[in-house]
Amino acid sequence: MKSFRKELWFELPSRRGFVNITPQVEAALRESGIREGLCLVNAMHISASVFINDDERGLHGDFEMWLEKLAPEKPHAQYRHNDTGEDNADAHLKRTIMGRDVTVAVTAGKLDFGTWEQIFYGEFDGRRRKRALIKIIGE
Repeated sequence: MKSFRKELWFELPSRRGFVNITPQVEAALRESGIREGLCLVNAMHISASVFINDDERGLHGDFEMWLEKLAPEKPHAQYRHNDTGEDNADAHLKRTIMGRDVTVAVTAGKLDFGTWEQIFYGEFDGRRRKRALIKIIGE
C-alpha cells in the first residue's frame, strides 16, 4: 500500500470564510499516483474546519448565519475561554459543529463524490496562517 502526504496553507484576510479546496485535493491525488484507496483531508487548527457540501454562495451564507446563531462571536465576554485574553471561543465551537475532517473514497484515480459534493476549508478565526493536511492511502 502507498501513502502520500501534502499540506495546504491558508491565510484568509477575514475572520471567517469558506474556500473550495477540491481542485487542490484533486491535484494532490494525481500527484500521489494512487488509483484506489482513501483520501483524508483535515484541518490542522482548532478554529478551522474541513467539510463536504455544495459550492453554492447562498448555502455558504446560510452556514454563516446558522453558525452565528449557534455560537455568536459577540459579546466576547459570554465565553469563559475568552477570559484568558482570547476572543475566539466562538471559532472553536463553530469548528466543532462543522467538523475537523472528511474522508473520500478514491476510485479509478478520482475522488468518488456524490452529486454536487465539494471539499471546503472553513475558517472561523482567520487573519493568520493555518494549514490542512491531505493524506492519501491505497494502491
